[in-house]
Amino acid sequence: MKSDYSVLMSVYGKENPIFLKESIQSILSQTVSTNDFVLVCDGPLTPELDAVINAFDGINVVRLPENKGLGQALAHGITLCKNELVARMDSDDIAFPDRMEKQLDAFSTNPDMSLISGTIVEFQDNISNIKGKRELPSTNEEIRAFSRKRNPFNHPAVMFKKSAVIQCGNYDESYHLFEDYYLWVRMLQKGFKGFNLNNNLVYMRVDDNTMIRRGGTSYAREMLRFHKWLRKQGWSTWGDYLTGAVPHAMVCVLPKGIRKAVYKRLH
Repeated sequence: MKSDYSVLMSVYGKENPIFLKESIQSILSQTVSTNDFVLVCDGPLTPELDAVINAFDGINVVRLPENKGLGQALAHGITLCKNELVARMDSDDIAFPDRMEKQLDAFSTNPDMSLISGTIVEFQDNISNIKGKRELPSTNEEIRAFSRKRNPFNHPAVMFKKSAVIQCGNYDESYHLFEDYYLWVRMLQKGFKGFNLNNNLVYMRVDDNTMIRRGGTSYAREMLRFHKWLRKQGWSTWGDYLTGAVPHAMVCVLPKGIRKAVYKRLH
């Protein structure tokens, strides 16, 4: 059974072809299939990645001549999606078989919603080796409050209305590494509503270095810069900044081994 929704994925040259294959297969094996799969190749790919892509039919492959980064690749790709509902998917994650069916049902039941996500399940090596989950507040009111301190949606599991995203300026690289968070807040500012399902939608791949990569001086600096924007917009308060962004930034600049232990404890 096919339905009128698009899938938007981006891939670049350093990614693992085996992971890409598993990710694409999980999309093509959905209980409700897409009729529009847009895959943006963000710059030149390796022969191995190209071989994986060429092995599948029915994918709209878009090739950018240079690597532009995730935000710009998605901003370009969304303009090529032919349906109003667009599901994001990362090229190394695995979607639960009924992910799209659950989100499509949620949009049908809640037509005033513009953005619906759900729970991501973190795994290492294979989906039987679960390392953690990221569950988020459900209602629009809870999401708005949560967004003052933390990202209120799981980007790898998001389905949104294309028209709402375009109206809010699309993906934007003004805040590198926080492109999705920046977009969600702008949507909420304009009154668009969001919802998080209490369902597992996506297996998100992690490894021993994932938590270590979620930090460092440059990451902390960019995060604080983004949260300063939230405060200047009047979206968050000084209290939110001091109790949310600052402690997170402090964890980011801890030595890698300690930071990894902290993140492991939190998960």
